[in-house]
Amino acid sequence: MKKIGVLTSGGDAPGMNAAIRAVVRTCIYNKITPIGIYEGYKGLIENQMKEFSSRDVSNIIQRGGTVLKSARCSQFLTKEGRLQGYKNILANKIDGLIVIGGDGTFAGAKVFFEEFGVPIVGIPGTIDNDLYGTDFCIGYDSALNTIIEAVDKIRDTASSHNRLFIIEVMGRDAGFLALRSGIGVGAEAILIPETPVYTEKLIKKLKDQSTQNKQSMIVIVAEGEKSGGAHAVAEHVKSNCPEFDVKVSILGHIQRGGSPSALDRVLASRLGNAAVDALKNGSKNEMIGILHREISHIPFEKAIKHNVNINPALLKLSEILAI
Repeated sequence: MKKIGVLTSGGDAPGMNAAIRAVVRTCIYNKITPIGIYEGYKGLIENQMKEFSSRDVSNIIQRGGTVLKSARCSQFLTKEGRLQGYKNILANKIDGLIVIGGDGTFAGAKVFFEEFGVPIVGIPGTIDNDLYGTDFCIGYDSALNTIIEAVDKIRDTASSHNRLFIIEVMGRDAGFLALRSGIGVGAEAILIPETPVYTEKLIKKLKDQSTQNKQSMIVIVAEGEKSGGAHAVAEHVKSNCPEFDVKVSILGHIQRGGSPSALDRVLASRLGNAAVDALKNGSKNEMIGILHREISHIPFEKAIKHNVNINPALLKLSEILAI
């Protein structure tokens, strides 16, 4: 390995910059030239590349987002687009790629490897934390902390007015953020895509809790939850419980931004370093994760095709602590 390219793709996540920094500096330490590729696979196709120095990644470990930018790229879904990306890799004499992102990013990397044989290693960067083969993805812990800080503030105003807040968090297909943040803020109910929604059960639960003279109630809803998200849940509650003062809050993209937590900075640094070592040692077509505090190597096919199950013990805990 003489040259390694690095890109970020898909949704941004706090800690991506820490991973980029680790990749660049590990490359330099090993006398490998790091090439930054801007705007994900779009930059690969459009040849938006630059040789990075250690100075280029100074003072970015604490910044959210990604200095390499990210973009959705419909061209990369086509054979012609991927071929152009491969030609640019050859023209720039890049020997391997490190891609930072989620399942869509890794699905693209898998196809690219199968077509052209370019060694590719992935680093999991998604606040959804829904990739198989790693306990944590970069950005997940930071997003959790952002949600908890926001909901704590909402709880203050909810308590002042005896209100019920329905709060929507990210997680179109996965409820990890909703479940853990719900436990963390002491939510009265948590609705996630992985479990059946019984709206009547929710109504009964809220009514039972209201008889306990709770000063406020918080319901956390994942955006992809089967009942339709926070607004749909709120309308159902209003129609069945007119006595409740119901408010809706959509946290939205605030969850993606902000300075990464200490956990995400260290995780990203470890994964960035391990990704370079993996390519240097001949690995390809795999994701570098963290399992039981140790670095793990998972083929892309497993990482993107194996659903990660919600921990049933956490579901039970959320029910026990919400009484």
